[in-house]
Amino acid sequence: MSPPSTARRVLAVIPARGGSKGVPAKNLAPVGGVPLVARAVRACRAARYVTDVVVSTDDRAIGDVARQAGAEVVLRPAALSGDTAASEAAVLHALDAHEAAHGVTVDVVLLVQCTSPFLRGEDVDAVAAAVVEARADTAVTVAPFHGFLWRDGGEGRGTATADATAGGHGVNHDKSVRPRRQDRPQDLLETGAAYAMDAAGFRAHRHRFFGRTEPVRTDPARVLEIDDPHDLARARALAPLLDAGEPGALPAAADLDAVVLDFDGTQTDDRVLIDSQGQEFVAVHRGDGLGIAALRRSGLRLLILSTEQNPVVAARARKLKVPVLHGVDRKDLALKQWCEEQGIAPERVLYVGNDVNDLSCLALVGWPVAVASAHDAVRGAARAVTTLPGGDGAIREIAGWILGPSLDSHPTQGKHRS
Repeated sequence: MSPPSTARRVLAVIPARGGSKGVPAKNLAPVGGVPLVARAVRACRAARYVTDVVVSTDDRAIGDVARQAGAEVVLRPAALSGDTAASEAAVLHALDAHEAAHGVTVDVVLLVQCTSPFLRGEDVDAVAAAVVEARADTAVTVAPFHGFLWRDGGEGRGTATADATAGGHGVNHDKSVRPRRQDRPQDLLETGAAYAMDAAGFRAHRHRFFGRTEPVRTDPARVLEIDDPHDLARARALAPLLDAGEPGALPAAADLDAVVLDFDGTQTDDRVLIDSQGQEFVAVHRGDGLGIAALRRSGLRLLILSTEQNPVVAARARKLKVPVLHGVDRKDLALKQWCEEQGIAPERVLYVGNDVNDLSCLALVGWPVAVASAHDAVRGAARAVTTLPGGDGAIREIAGWILGPSLDSHPTQGKHRS
């Protein structure tokens, strides 16, 4: 897409109220280690047509996260915060508040939903361009849809008054005819991700669709709306794949001041060998040692943080010349205290973990990372996931993300036991 040719004020409004019945605190739920509201803000800030980003909320925590992500926050009144409040009403309120606060006139207003975690800046730009450049009145993100839709017969289905003989009927097809996909008209599914409206027309009609509406096609692979816990679980499983290659998907040295490493299951494969005397042995990867040494030489501060009291943890830390805190019950409190002592902001910390006792630390830092063999909940809370499992070079892989190609010429294979 070419750069915007017309200087027009384009306001993106992200409604994000605090109440949610399907998924409690949904708009703060992390996908790929980033809260949903922050993901929406980032997509809007990445769009070249968008001049201002506003999050409309009734929740202080959501407001704090939105500001940290770079959005202006408009607190909405209680009348616009209930389950039945229309998104249009929240957008109109935010539009008025923004114009009044800045003394400006908005030309195009966007409605962008937190519940579409894989929305990208290019999608936001596309709906904005439909109104700014193509002079549509409204625009909506859609995706090609090829399914046959059905509807149960009887208005009271599932009740005693339902017509048991009505049966199902086709909505977008005659159920007695099964045309080939290429012989059917192309249906388009509204994704629910982003809408654009001429601001003056939106004020007059008070609805997101009026006049000429331009359907803007997006990648069907990225279409997912989070309405219930199952949707959230799918989003978290897909994030490592769909976020890969996005700007900022992997950390660089400039993003970090420190790297904190769990031990068991992260630097090891989570297995323990025990001899007849009860002595424990674990296997570690030489490539991880190489990566840790390179991170140390780069000037990043390092820490090994573990709940395990086994002396093997301290022995490995000594060999790596890395400070260690082990036998720790509350890893998050220990990590927070360490950051304070080191004068490091948690958002400048990368933490690598593999199991549920790492979740509190992952929530604390700016770069939560999971190894490939991590528990599903940990992978879901991570901003990035390695391709290698714990104990098989995952830390070396992370060092490669941070330090770049200069690390790639070193050998990484081989394990040894401690």
